[in-house]
Amino acid sequence: MIRVAVDAMGGDRGPQEIVAGALAAASAEVEPVLVGPRGLNTQGLELIEAPDVIAMDEKPTEAVRSKPKSSLVVACQSVGEGKADAVVSAGNTGAMLAACLLELRRIPGVRRPAIAVTIPARNGPSVLLDAGANADARPEDLVQFAHMGVVFAQQILGVRSPRVRLLSIGEEPEKGNHLTLEAHALLAASDLPFAGNTEGRDLLTVGGDVVVTDGFTGNVALKLFEGTITGLLGALREEITATALGKLGGLLIRPAARKLRERLDPDAYGGAYLLGLRGLAVIAHGNSSRRAITSAILLAARGVENDVVGRLAQNLGGTVLASGPSATPTPNVR
Repeated sequence: MIRVAVDAMGGDRGPQEIVAGALAAASAEVEPVLVGPRGLNTQGLELIEAPDVIAMDEKPTEAVRSKPKSSLVVACQSVGEGKADAVVSAGNTGAMLAACLLELRRIPGVRRPAIAVTIPARNGPSVLLDAGANADARPEDLVQFAHMGVVFAQQILGVRSPRVRLLSIGEEPEKGNHLTLEAHALLAASDLPFAGNTEGRDLLTVGGDVVVTDGFTGNVALKLFEGTITGLLGALREEITATALGKLGGLLIRPAARKLRERLDPDAYGGAYLLGLRGLAVIAHGNSSRRAITSAILLAARGVENDVVGRLAQNLGGTVLASGPSATPTPNVR
């Protein structure tokens, strides 16, 4: 039985949506444990009491320090204390990062954890990291992100031989800013399966890749193609329903349109791993539906089942950075 601590008070849609998603994820193999205030209607699921709540607009580090009994912090504590195997929260992303660093700590040798997001590319899934944990990063960080991404792609996405690519403004190695130029040289000299640069236009087409970048660029790219997907699907639906002929054509393409929507729907993936920690953490979108919460819990359980943390620790054993003490990432996203 895999126990997943779920922050019941995180997210924009209220605890009822979180509880409903947790209920749908419960099975003989997965046991969601809700974390929230006394009196919360858990509909039969176990409750770990936490009276306080960290709001979306609070400053992450200050909120974590001033509210140690908040649902988000207590959910992370439950993993650090061995009461749960993984944690899921759709709350304040910066606070989730700060709480995880405090309660779970880094894997030895990891300078900065990274948010790993699955990209539903046309030719198969890829992973993008960092998607927002570190607004600034060093070239060495991107090499470490690549190591973590390879483990993620193999163990979670089922990609046998993932290729590492560096997000840049051109495929040529001489293109990019100082960060990408230096990172390119380090990646090319590493033992990673580095396949060179990739451009943003290829993120939704080429599959089987581990795409590395800094958290600022990664988060901008992530939100850009999330918004593009949502906008295009919405515009297509409007055009189809605008005329009788369009509605007739819509009936003909409905099966294909449904498959496309299911493949591109972010709710199908539910959340993103925060990789590089001694415990497993999944960050869900603030506007997560109950389906997205269910997917996030199952994603967390799959990470426990595949021992992602253990495999990362083993994989990163030889990549300890010689750049001084670990730095604290700068949270920059919700």
